[in-house]
Amino acid sequence: MIVMSAVRHAAAGSAALLFALPVPAAAVSPARPVPRAVASVGEPTPPARQYVDRTRLDRRGTQVQRLPGAPEVPSVSALSWVVADASSGEVLAARNAHRKLPPASTLKTLFALTALPHHAPSEQHTVADSELTGIGAGSSLVGVKEGYTYKVSDLWNGVFLSSGNDAVHVLAEMNGGWESMTRQMQEKARSLGAEDTHVVSPDGYDAPGQVSSAYDLAVFGRNGLQDPVFARYCSTAYAEFPAGSSSYGIANTNRLLTGENGVERYPGILGIKNGYTSNAGNTLVSAARRGDRTLVVSVMNPQEGGGLAVYEEARQLLDWGFEAAGRVQPVGSLAPVRAKAAADPGTRAVSVAHEKPDAAAVAARAGAEAAAAPAKKAPEAETSGPSAGLPLALVGSACAAALALWGWRRRTAAQRG
Repeated sequence: MIVMSAVRHAAAGSAALLFALPVPAAAVSPARPVPRAVASVGEPTPPARQYVDRTRLDRRGTQVQRLPGAPEVPSVSALSWVVADASSGEVLAARNAHRKLPPASTLKTLFALTALPHHAPSEQHTVADSELTGIGAGSSLVGVKEGYTYKVSDLWNGVFLSSGNDAVHVLAEMNGGWESMTRQMQEKARSLGAEDTHVVSPDGYDAPGQVSSAYDLAVFGRNGLQDPVFARYCSTAYAEFPAGSSSYGIANTNRLLTGENGVERYPGILGIKNGYTSNAGNTLVSAARRGDRTLVVSVMNPQEGGGLAVYEEARQLLDWGFEAAGRVQPVGSLAPVRAKAAADPGTRAVSVAHEKPDAAAVAARAGAEAAAAPAKKAPEAETSGPSAGLPLALVGSACAAALALWGWRRRTAAQRG
């Protein structure tokens, strides 16, 4: 009984002591910072980053998630369009993003992504007559002639500026032929996550079954901007095209880039590619930079306003995108879906690599992750040690004191007896 009483007194004393002692600093977990009790007046709370539902872009109609203060999406007549951030790939807004439509010459963006890496710009090529066969009636041409020798850069200027199907045919023959180029482009589209595109004619000429979408065209445009050679060609407004011993000037048919034919040049325009066929109507992939932000806009087949409407509707969407940036939640992404989620969910993906990483990069990344793993566990060990050890030490001390008291009383009683 004496022992139990002593233990009870010790426990009570320990509890009182624990309540009196301040909480050790080490017991506070560094992973959970203490929030401010009162927010500053007028200070906006940044929006929480939300999960992007990729299936949202499969829906019909306009898709946008505006935050307070965001501007209204402009009403445009295009059957399909997309506004996206070129750096992150986030889709800010879209309408019928995956609707499959004829792309016309905007398909040349995919052709360039596929064929550009295979030949240096300075390489020279003499055109054979067979390379100019099969060009569709009414095609846009830059004026390539059999027997003439051209630099590869001249042919690409013909593709981007004059939308020359003759230049496309020659470059396709240099890269395995027309049928091979068709297969290569199809494979390239799938590797980029562009599932809506079906390639039949690499130059974009109307062909049964040939389709793409505003989403896929935005994917091609975004990836093209990541290639400095592609970016240089698509932003060139004027160039000289050789004609034997002389040359003649060619102008880019993208009116937002040149500011011709009554269309005002768009500030910060980076170009990309326009197109037109009787079946596709007018199509356009545009990009522009303002400050540290670059947007990609794709527009397919405006239903009102004539042949120049595609430029004005792209202008409205670019203006809206720059004004709305930071004030909308993304409704999708142009980045291909990863096969496996990142090991650390707290790591933000900054740039998506579309090509297979080399072995050295994989090894370096694996080593960095292995080195970082112990560091992530260290705070947990630090927080669990002192916070549990101090109460146990106090209880132990109290118990020892109780036993000492019991022993003293027993000795005293024995002496009296």
